[in-house]
Amino acid sequence: MSLLSRALLVSGSLGLVALLNAQPSITLDLTKPGHKVSPMLYGLMTEEINHSYDGGLYGELIQNRAFKDNGRTTPHWSGLGETKLTLDHEHPVTPELGVSLKIEGAGPLGVVNDGYWGFPIRPSTSYRCSLYARCEAAKSLEISLESADGTKVYASGSVPGVESGWKKFDLLLRTSRTEATTSDARFVIRTTGGPVWLSLVSVFPATYGDHPNGFRPDVLRLLQDMKPAFLRFPGGNYLEGNTFRDRFEWKRTLGPLEKRPGHQAPWGYRSSDGLGLLEYMNWIEDMGARPVLAVFAGYVLNHDVIDSNTELQGFVNDALDEIEYLTGGPNTKWGAKRVADGHPKPFTLDYVEVGNEDGFDDSGSYEKRFVQFYDAIKKKYPKINVISTTGGKDWLGLKFPIRLRKPDLVDEHYYSSTWEMMAMATKYDSYDRKGPRIFVGEWAAQDVPEPWTRVNEKGPTPNLNCAIADAAFMTGMERNSDIVEMSCYAPLLVNVNPGGRQWAVNLIGYDTLSSFGSPSYYAQKMFMANLGDWTVRTAASGMPTQSQGNQTIDALFHSATIDSKTGTIFLKVVNPQATAQAVDFRVVGAKSIRSNGTQIQLAGEDLKSMNTIAEPMKISPKTSNVSELSERFTRTFPAHSVTVLKIETR
Repeated sequence: MSLLSRALLVSGSLGLVALLNAQPSITLDLTKPGHKVSPMLYGLMTEEINHSYDGGLYGELIQNRAFKDNGRTTPHWSGLGETKLTLDHEHPVTPELGVSLKIEGAGPLGVVNDGYWGFPIRPSTSYRCSLYARCEAAKSLEISLESADGTKVYASGSVPGVESGWKKFDLLLRTSRTEATTSDARFVIRTTGGPVWLSLVSVFPATYGDHPNGFRPDVLRLLQDMKPAFLRFPGGNYLEGNTFRDRFEWKRTLGPLEKRPGHQAPWGYRSSDGLGLLEYMNWIEDMGARPVLAVFAGYVLNHDVIDSNTELQGFVNDALDEIEYLTGGPNTKWGAKRVADGHPKPFTLDYVEVGNEDGFDDSGSYEKRFVQFYDAIKKKYPKINVISTTGGKDWLGLKFPIRLRKPDLVDEHYYSSTWEMMAMATKYDSYDRKGPRIFVGEWAAQDVPEPWTRVNEKGPTPNLNCAIADAAFMTGMERNSDIVEMSCYAPLLVNVNPGGRQWAVNLIGYDTLSSFGSPSYYAQKMFMANLGDWTVRTAASGMPTQSQGNQTIDALFHSATIDSKTGTIFLKVVNPQATAQAVDFRVVGAKSIRSNGTQIQLAGEDLKSMNTIAEPMKISPKTSNVSELSERFTRTFPAHSVTVLKIETR
């Protein structure tokens, strides 16, 4: 038999084309429907790490505003001149705060806060300042935002009428229209004589929507622009805490700020809990997303655990209360509390995750703990999807499979090298379609070892190499979006200042004044914004490969989905190679194909290229028009590139 005949028998005409042309070919088959794409496929995951909230998304500018970051000293606060600062645990504003700052000394007194690596000073900007104060003899306080060396005042105001009883004071500080933009600033309170006591000192610049206790606009807009389907919250390790005392206690994050004690977060600093449960839900509403709520399940990071029993039932009841707070009507106990907190309309909640990474619980108690939560939630809220943190095919799932109950979804986490992440593009091809469905609740490609160590020498955000590996993995999740229902990258946010981060590879970076998306941010945004509701069946031949050690994987990745209402195909191609790659395409089953389309492309010559505060758009997508699209066409994809082609069909 001739070579030509063998090629026709084995591969068909498309295989022959690939053989003769010596370049890859991909067929998009519209004659047979693929499967529905999960509308929840792409979302966000969040927790308090890298100063994601305090010093990040949450708008508060004063660090250690309640003087609780250390039980003996006053970090981020210092006295001017001979001013003496002490922590006073007698007669606090509220029992929840439990402490105030006592300022005393002879002559002029002053106390300084250094903020979160400075303060964002901009022209014609208003800053809402509030504080509680009292003193032994009536006096006034002078408040100012000024240069770090004290030689220049950017904005100032006065608080008169401080007396012997605690009183809350509010004032507005405003910069002039000629003021220069800088972060080299500090916050100062001055007075004469003493002693004076202070508590809950707060400064907010303009927030998103001008909401009190709100969010930093530029960071929130970066998140909104991704158009996420959901937000998984509150963590992560932040949900569990290092000890039971440090877990996320949602009831202690409600109500006025003076009623929120805050708690020690697991990543080395204290959380103010200014961003509490209701603020999370406001954040989700601002993004037009849906909540994926994680509830504390009796396991903490120091490996203490409460096994399934009567004691655990208290935490189960607490989870039911939390669900009722979010979804209950005004006639329910916790729904009425939400109404009183300012949100009359119940939220929609479709997903609840029980715990976080419970495969690390060496006691093996999770399955029975999960059953206790699962049964209680399903009994009261049968339509809620309950997510297990173990029991999947891979990751920690094999360690503790879930046998007593079948979860609606199983959460799998992957922090992998760029090579491993590209290799996982085919990971879900072999998963059992009978379920449970998969939630890839944390994932990220990394090109640094141990991203939690020596973080100031790495990152702080992923480079182009990571973005390409991330995109390759996403093609696999899209192709398998019948079994992969949800996914979210982690960590999400990072303050790039040394000392502001605890993890090396994070999606979005910022400092006091500016923020930026990483190359991985833009790759994900491209995928999230260009997603159909059905997959397109594809067949590839002649695809290049790459090898590392004894492993050989693809060197070209693709996926395709279609909008069933408009006929628009979203074709995604990822080329990790150091050379451009031409690909022949064939579209089968379309009545017509518009010759002009749109291309969105992320590419760069240097795989180590990163975006930074100084160059926020160095690696970012470029959109262009393309032509000569038809039933057969050829496109060349640059080296180190992620491409989305929008093809209009009927």
